[in-house]
Amino acid sequence: MQRPRLLLGLCALFWAGNFVLGRAVHDSIPPVAFAFWRWLAASLLVMPFVWRPLWRQWSLLRACWLRMSVLALLGVTVFNTFVYSGLQTTTATNSVLIQSTLPLQVLLLNRLLFGVRTTVLEWAAIMLSLTGVFVIMSRGRPAELWAGDWPVGDLWVLSAAFSWALYSVLLRWRPPALDPRAFLGFILPVGTLLLLPWYLAERAGGAAVDWHATNLLAVAYVAIFPSALAYLFWNRGVELIGANAAGHFIHLMPVFGTLLAVALLGEQPGAYHLAGIVLVATGIYLTVRQGRRAA
Repeated sequence: MQRPRLLLGLCALFWAGNFVLGRAVHDSIPPVAFAFWRWLAASLLVMPFVWRPLWRQWSLLRACWLRMSVLALLGVTVFNTFVYSGLQTTTATNSVLIQSTLPLQVLLLNRLLFGVRTTVLEWAAIMLSLTGVFVIMSRGRPAELWAGDWPVGDLWVLSAAFSWALYSVLLRWRPPALDPRAFLGFILPVGTLLLLPWYLAERAGGAAVDWHATNLLAVAYVAIFPSALAYLFWNRGVELIGANAAGHFIHLMPVFGTLLAVALLGEQPGAYHLAGIVLVATGIYLTVRQGRRAA
């Protein structure tokens, strides 16, 4: 397919839908179970497309299995488990707005871990966006955060964003010769396997899924659309227009997520959401502007 903007826009829509659906079923599907069944189903769905390169490059994967397992832990095991845990108590709107800081978290981690040069403008962008997150998390009352009244659900989602940002930064560990399909064929089942003890512990605690039609459709959606299809669409979009241009489509997630949350869940954004959006968007704009200057 030769329509990269459509493919990348659909990725943002699918990923936003993941947050809204996670909130919609939070009362009927425990968070770890939702993540476990999502990734198990996604692993089975993609395996027919990835097993050949996975088999061909098994020796390469075996040589770097520990680093690849860390990536599986961060990108598969932890990220969505933390998101679904946060959605037990916070709104989908808050969640997608907090996730919009991902590009700036990547910038910060690159600086701290690998010494990638960060300009004064980029530091200003980071501070603006973090301020926006604090405004959203405090519901417009930042003094409550200073008093120690931190919203647990938002902290889970912020931790999930940090996990994905760290995963993104550590992708430099992936050998250049490794086929992306082989990489996917490794991290999905390994990440699911690492999630299994958490799932069994959740089950032992008495949390179980009520497998009716709605919950089956929810698991099917998150396995097919934000997992298997989004990966295929994202790779094709990056191939056609490049990673830098593709990265800007991530900023559609808060737009789609907020609209879906209002339409499907009846969530009503407040003035503090608007203030947070302005701060985060300003930070993103400064980062994009700096990137263009550097280019």
